[in-house]
Amino acid sequence: MFWNSVVGLALIAPVHALIRFGCSQLVVDRLDPLVMPEEVPSAHVHQILGGNSFNSTMTHDLPGVATCTSCQPADDFSNYWTANLYFRRQDGTFKRVPQKGNVGFEGQNGGMTVYYMQNGLADFQQQSKVTAFAPGFRMLIGDPTATTEERANDFPQLTYTCLQDMNTRFPETKHFPTEPCPAGIMANLRFPTCWDGVNLDSPDHMSHMSYPESGTFESQGPCPASHPVKVPQLMYEVIFETAEFNDRSQWPTDGTQPFVWSFGDGTGYGTHGDYMFGWKDDSLQRIMDEPCYVMCQSMRTQDMSAMNACTVDPVVPEDVDGCE
Repeated sequence: MFWNSVVGLALIAPVHALIRFGCSQLVVDRLDPLVMPEEVPSAHVHQILGGNSFNSTMTHDLPGVATCTSCQPADDFSNYWTANLYFRRQDGTFKRVPQKGNVGFEGQNGGMTVYYMQNGLADFQQQSKVTAFAPGFRMLIGDPTATTEERANDFPQLTYTCLQDMNTRFPETKHFPTEPCPAGIMANLRFPTCWDGVNLDSPDHMSHMSYPESGTFESQGPCPASHPVKVPQLMYEVIFETAEFNDRSQWPTDGTQPFVWSFGDGTGYGTHGDYMFGWKDDSLQRIMDEPCYVMCQSMRTQDMSAMNACTVDPVVPEDVDGCE
């Protein structure tokens, strides 16, 4: 399998840190404290992961208030969230598409896989020096109003993979898959890696971050002078279990694909992800400074039962799963 081969190569070479871990579902709720703080309900439904201090305002110290986390690292009280995916039936009704654990995280309650890395995933050396995010840091990537590939191309590292099996990673597309995907649809969200070094946020939640000045993160392109601080690349792999929706007889009779984001986008171009940093003390920086690949001694972990047990009740009373 792909991931086993990655780990095998890592064991024979000295490397710096790349971590990959699972986060279970904390709650599915209509809250968005980054874009719509204090607005209850928010514009659309999200699946939220991470520390149980999540609320509609997020003005508090996350690791100082949270008492549990749905993520594998025991010191990570950050919050990660994405929109929910729905299947539009021929009668116009909607059913939420569940999320499932990745390879190595079978049994996880929904959620997704999170990466923090210094260089691209396939670079086993991971030798670049990165600065961990600072307390209070937050960011957004993607545009939920995007309806064209031209606009989606402003965010080059937001893609989809139609999983033929759980180890499929290519090809990637900017739009939703147009054919049934046997093992599910994976949304890939890779955040920018250059920070201005000053602002923990910005009005659009993106301007304090930048892509490399030339090249890409994977090719170790340099950061621009306006955003000189290289931070870890944060990456989400969100796998939607489409098995019950892959029967083409359920799909629209005009041949179009039936999946739609919770904010109404049926193209896939509007995919986006939100992040609020909440690692305890300097735990993330210590991990990033350690020569390790996935299995890092300085990363304290908890078992899956503890991850799955960390949940909160939804604030907005509504049926987020759609029709039965």
